[in-house]
Amino acid sequence: MNIKIGFGVDVHQLVEGRDLVVGGVNVPSEIGALGHSDADVLLHAICDAMLGALNLRDIGFHFSDQDPKYKNIDSQILLRDTFKLIKEKGFHLGNLDATVILEKPKLNPHIPQMQETIARILETEIDNVSIKATTHEKVDSFGTQKALKAYVVCLLTR
Repeated sequence: MNIKIGFGVDVHQLVEGRDLVVGGVNVPSEIGALGHSDADVLLHAICDAMLGALNLRDIGFHFSDQDPKYKNIDSQILLRDTFKLIKEKGFHLGNLDATVILEKPKLNPHIPQMQETIARILETEIDNVSIKATTHEKVDSFGTQKALKAYVVCLLTR
């Protein structure tokens, strides 16, 4: 088959004393995402979407949070290494569509830089990288700034 579709989702807790990195961009914030790596929720969801499209398991299988070599790693490296696996299977990105859920800070001013970063790593045009940001209207753990989440769907073509 020449077309594959994948879906990815990732969630990280928000805490004080950590950077908030989303889509490869350090977003100014008083709270950041907690995780073994830099906890970039968007890049992790993109990795899972691409891996899922080709039935290659998930990000935790390839980059275990039990492995000290991934402690505080820049998730751009994880995305680059994931994309290498995709290319080895003869595929490239058709497009991806992502939604990040975060009450604040507002992500919209940072989306163009996120798109540039992701497009560069995935060797594609910016127009193939759609990123949207929304809130949970102050409801649940996302709306009360205890966590953030990203959903991604991607199309891979041979």
